[in-house]
Amino acid sequence: MADGKPTTFTLSCPVPRVADDRIVLAHGGGGRLTHQLIEKIFLPAFSNAALDQRHDGAVLPLDGLTIGSRLAFTTDSFVVRPLIFPGGNIGDLAVNGTVNDLAMCGARPLYLSAGFILEEGLEMETLRTVVKSMQEAAANAGVKLVTGDTKVVDKGKGDGIFINTSGIGVVESRTGLINGFERARLQPRHEGHGLTNGFEGAQLQSLHQGPDLTNGFERVRLQPRHQEPTTTGALAPDGGPAIGPASVQPGDAVIISGDLGRHGIAILSVREGLAFESPILSDTASVWPAVEALLHAGIEVHCLRDLTRGGLATTLNEIAGDRNICIKLEEALIPVDEVVQGACEILGLDPLYVANEGRFAVFVPEAQANAALYVLKKFAVSEGSVRVGKVEETPGRTVVLQSRIGGNRVVDMLSGEQLPRIC
Repeated sequence: MADGKPTTFTLSCPVPRVADDRIVLAHGGGGRLTHQLIEKIFLPAFSNAALDQRHDGAVLPLDGLTIGSRLAFTTDSFVVRPLIFPGGNIGDLAVNGTVNDLAMCGARPLYLSAGFILEEGLEMETLRTVVKSMQEAAANAGVKLVTGDTKVVDKGKGDGIFINTSGIGVVESRTGLINGFERARLQPRHEGHGLTNGFEGAQLQSLHQGPDLTNGFERVRLQPRHQEPTTTGALAPDGGPAIGPASVQPGDAVIISGDLGRHGIAILSVREGLAFESPILSDTASVWPAVEALLHAGIEVHCLRDLTRGGLATTLNEIAGDRNICIKLEEALIPVDEVVQGACEILGLDPLYVANEGRFAVFVPEAQANAALYVLKKFAVSEGSVRVGKVEETPGRTVVLQSRIGGNRVVDMLSGEQLPRIC
């Protein structure tokens, strides 16, 4: 006021502008930005009645459960690098991986949770891409993401995105109950009329007298449910054999659902900047449709295992060790894409140990191997299914590979990490 004029003061406290194109630490603080992240990215992608409650957990209806049904529950974490790779990204990998774990239990996948560990500085567009792929994978698998969590870590501490997914599914009657009756097993071919693809079935014990043939096989007789097990393996609560390593027995055929090694090599090609004559795409996919068809066809499935980290060799060694059996493979029967095989030879990798994300092994009685293959080949995810070996009693705890020239070698458990962070 030296000149006699009043001085005007303008008070302002500007709110700092938060970049909306990248993740910042405040996105994990539980405040306004956390809510914006949920409302702008996650809720639009996964909105459903359970998730829209915005509760700490999801309360889920199980009205579809029948008497004797059981729940399956699994969890998995995904730290794959790079986040986006040929054929997929960490998002669909997280959904398919957990869905497939449930399928290997013989369970129909129903609900998922998702936990996101996001790194400060992650581009929002990358997050949107990952979430969109999760949405599409969940829709394809017929599951709902019903609860989740988000945390943000300092730049340089999280490598972009880590995802944890947990899943719940329903283990329905493994023998395919129909109104209190169960399907009979497919029987080896006998002399007589009306035989299809080497298997026969009896007529339905009902008033229906229509044609006998269904999907290339005759209908099978519906019989009252028996309580005695059909195998010497473990029993499920409903009295039937449980699907798992404990039910594997000598005489079983070993089937794999397609060619091996594509996921691991797809990851490695991007990570190391390798270019091949033909593109190698990850095989990430939900395998539940093929598994469901096996169970509904009345196939006596003893064990299902996905061939992820450690590949076919590690998976079979785990089963052979658990059951004190020998699993004998034929190298000439194991499908490996020519480009994948060439890449493995250049890099010094064995495709038997390379990870897959859309392949699984099936153990069934030898007499039902052809029927199982017939069912599996009807689905894109398993159209390359092939019988690759059999289970024998000795030598115990061993996997043996018969080479193309007739020699045998032991396929041991993988030591160390062949390809780190492939899922």
